[in-house]
Parts: sequence; structure tokens; C-alpha cells
Amino acid sequence: MTDVSGLPLIGAAALRARSAARVLRTLPTDTKDAALTAMAEALVERTEEILAANAADVDAARAEGTPEAILDRLRLDTARVAGVADALRQLVALPDPVGDVVRGSRLPNGLELKQVRVPLGVVGIVYEARPNVTVDAAGLCLKSGNAALLRGSASAFRTNTALIAVLTEAGEKSGLPAGFVELLPADRASVGELLSARGHVDVVIPRGGASLIQRVVRESRVPVIETGEGNCHVYVDASADPAIAEAVVLNSKTHRVSVCNSAETLLVHRDVPFLPRLLAALAGAGVTLHGDGSARAAHGAVVPATDEDWATEYLSMDMAVRIVDDLPEALDHIARWSTGHTEAIVADSARAIAEFTAGVDAAAVLVNASTRFTDGGEFGFGAEIGISTQKLHARGPLGLPELTSTTYVVTGSGHTR
Repeated sequence: MTDVSGLPLIGAAALRARSAARVLRTLPTDTKDAALTAMAEALVERTEEILAANAADVDAARAEGTPEAILDRLRLDTARVAGVADALRQLVALPDPVGDVVRGSRLPNGLELKQVRVPLGVVGIVYEARPNVTVDAAGLCLKSGNAALLRGSASAFRTNTALIAVLTEAGEKSGLPAGFVELLPADRASVGELLSARGHVDVVIPRGGASLIQRVVRESRVPVIETGEGNCHVYVDASADPAIAEAVVLNSKTHRVSVCNSAETLLVHRDVPFLPRLLAALAGAGVTLHGDGSARAAHGAVVPATDEDWATEYLSMDMAVRIVDDLPEALDHIARWSTGHTEAIVADSARAIAEFTAGVDAAAVLVNASTRFTDGGEFGFGAEIGISTQKLHARGPLGLPELTSTTYVVTGSGHTR
């Protein structure tokens, strides 16, 4: 399909990406890795240029009254630029999934059957004010043999433009085809065109808040890999060790509040004796607690919670707190309000742990560990596009293997049926 008359904003970029994808799928690993290394070095070398563009974006967003949590997602500094460059280097060290044999066998009739990983093709990614996603997405798509069409937010457009200029120049000097990564216009119409570009784009991945994800899922004619909100829960069982519970809950909530794997709701078994201390520790760390009657009775600083609190991904120093009679009640609460991202239990009881891990429906279940570990890098997968909360094709961190499909290669010796 070559007709892009219905795509006036993204048509040229989509054609370049489609052409690039045909080259990328055949590139050897060494070529891709050399390009990733060059791109990482270029990011570091041109940090000042990138930070100047980012400062303009941050200043403009602040002038518009953007909340601090969103500004934190938007803001880059020297360390963060070095971090995204390191993420590209980490991809070099990871196995190339393209060409991996998922399974294979010799059929009774003598045919050799192999299921082989292949690139998806052209991957469209729609995301909000996190310019690090620009680099992560470009690197992941390149290593997995895909072309990338990136549509970031208007608030990060200057930063994303600078990043793509750096990546494109370094990549093309390293032998990558023009169009291996394209930045789309940051307006609403470009999203609509991307979602309707069936035949030009093979898959769309939304990464951001609920309204963005819901729009993509609702409107897209292109297949979607859905990344979801992170209304994550930590359940503290009656058997939990007090020190472990406090450490896990505080880290889950306060380590970095503006990300999807930050915990938003704390569920505590009624028989936990250290509840007042746990709530005091959270309040002392600056967390505003929104709780039920039992939580308010345990600590005077807890404000009343409503159904809206149970449903909210705060992305701020706020946390909902509910006291439950038993583990089944905790599971019921999670089943009603969870977004299927990450759920955690703190417990010493093997039975409680087994019931919890079997009973929750989430992309990741953490046992005696912070929700902040749900991350491609922390899992050893390298950079990620996001955390998939759907159940088809890929679930959990969207790393390199999740950005591939498969082809069956069947080899015979003149076989006929």
C-alpha cells in the first residue's frame, strides 16, 4: 500500500519508515549495535544542546501551570541524559531477538519446521511528557529490527526534536537507512492519522495516562499493544515483618512518585500490630494519606477516602489506605480497582504468599519487594517501551522479544501434499 493521501501530516514519514523497515529487518546485529553505540556517544557529546531545548520546554510547561509531577517527567539533566545513553549501551549487550528459533521440529513427513522471530515492521508509539521514551523507543525498535514512528507530547517537542536530530545523524552515519526513526508532529491530528494508518503502520503502542491510552484503544484501526495505568497496591499481611513492610511500602510509594510502578494504595490486614507506626512513617515522609475509618483511627493525619481515591493513579505524594479483615478481602479490593500493572504482598506466611500470587491478575506480582522493580531494566531486559497490561501478544515489560512477531520457515526436499 502506497497511497498516503489520507495522511497529510504523517504520510511522508510513514513511507520513509516503511521503506526503512524492509532494510532494518535484514541488518546484521553488528551493524545495529555499532549504531546504538554511536547514538549513545552522540547523546553525551551533545548534552548541552539537548538540555537547552529541554529547558525551554520545562519553562514553557511551568508557565502553563503544569503540575510538578509532570515537570519531573519532562525534565532532563546531565545525569538523565547519561542514563538514557547508558540504556542504549545496555541494548548492545542484550541478545538480538531477530532470527531466534522459538521452536522447531522435524515432521513425520520429513519437513523441517522452525518458528523464527522476525521484526514487527513499523511501530508507532504515542507517549506523553517523558523525553527519555524517545531514546528508549528508538533504541528498542532498532535492535529488534523495526522502524519507529514517534509521536511525543507537545510539551516535550523541542526536546524530542533535538534528541531525534542527534539519533538520526549518528544512526545514518553508522549505516542505518533514512527513516529508521521519525518524529511526528505534536498535534492531535497526527495521532488520528497514525491510528488510521493501517497498511503503513504494523502496531501502535500508547504510553501515558488513561485518557491517551483509552483514545488509542478506542480509535485505532492499527493493532494496539496496550500499556496501562499503574494503580498499584501493596498488601501487608498479618504475618509481615515490620521492618520489611515499612521498607517496601515507603520505597514503593516515595522512591519516585511520578512513574507507573509507584504504589498508590496500601492494604493492611486488620491484625497488623504496627499499623500506626507504618502510617506515621508514610506521613513523616511527606505522603498525604487518604484512608477508611480504621486507617483514620490509627493515625490522626489520615483524611477520608472515597471511591475516587481507590481508583486514582495519583502520581504524587498521595496514597489511599484501607484496612481489610483478611487476604480474600484484599484480593477483592484489588480485583475491583487494579489496572493490572503491579501488585505486591509483604508476608512471611507461605500460604498467604501462594494465595496472593495465584489470586491477583496483574502483569507483575512482587513478594516482599517494592513495586518499583517492575521495570525492564530492573528485570534484566534493558530499556522498555512500557509495561503492557493486556493479555495478548505481550504482558509486562515491553522489551526486545516483545517487539517481534514470528514466521514459520518450512523446509522440504521437493515435498508436495
